Amino acid sequence: MQIKNKLKDKTEIELCLSAQNAKEKAYSPYSKFNVGAAILSINGKIFSGCNVENASYGLTICAERNAIFGAVANGEKHFTKIAITSSDENIITPCGACCQVLAEFNPKIKLILFSSSGKIKITSLEKIFPQPPKLKKLSKK
Repeated sequence: MQIKNKLKDKTEIELCLSAQNAKEKAYSPYSKFNVGAAILSINGKIFSGCNVENASYGLTICAERNAIFGAVANGEKHFTKIAITSSDENIITPCGACCQVLAEFNPKIKLILFSSSGKIKITSLEKIFPQPPKLKKLSKK
């Protein structure tokens, strides 16, 4: 994979490889657009996910949320980095729903975005999603 030549951090390379492997498992018979994501917990564990489509499009789940929800189901709630890739030759960013879910856990999470053609962009969630909506805490009345 070309990503090995562009990143020096061993953990980031492993994260990208996990995202790449997850992308290959995507279920996208309608869009033919495969996406893979891998998220790194503060404990050093990597959880990957892929997009899973459904004929009822609203029931489709993105790779990023698939990875996050799997991590949470395994007891992890603190994350430092996420790698995201797709079958497109251009870099993609998380959708609004995925940005909101990421912001719930770490609004400053590092994003490693890379394409099938070898393009890479490293940024943070706060740069692409600067003001995530927050719920007001309910008062106890």
